[in-house]
Amino acid sequence: MSTKAKLVKIYSGSRKKAKAFVMIEPGTGIIRYNGMLLETLPEHIQSIVSIPIKLIGDKRFSVNIRIKTKGGGVIGQAYAAAIAISRAVVDYFKDEKDLKEKILSYDRHLLIGDSRQKEPKKFGGPGARRREQKSYR
Repeated sequence: MSTKAKLVKIYSGSRKKAKAFVMIEPGTGIIRYNGMLLETLPEHIQSIVSIPIKLIGDKRFSVNIRIKTKGGGVIGQAYAAAIAISRAVVDYFKDEKDLKEKILSYDRHLLIGDSRQKEPKKFGGPGARRREQKSYR
């Protein structure tokens, strides 16, 4: 008896120190974010993660999406998940040529990513740019 292993492609996205991994497969529109349904998450995370899902329209009910995130902060993880979902959706629906253009015209960083990072702290002060004040008089 031979069983075929189910081949699932994993897509990734990152924002600052946060990383997200997305698995997309045929299904009924269930979206899980770190094992929890997307609808049970706080509203500000839902709104960020669901941006690419809203852009694909009714096609979202033909796929199930699983998202795993790690590192960084809550908002960085949400943006990383949005980037990974966008990449997964564009690759999954390859026959839809206008989908990639639709996502790029909405927000270029949903596919390309945002390369900005936090500036490192330097000596002589409490932060990256702020310095201790001095008085000579």
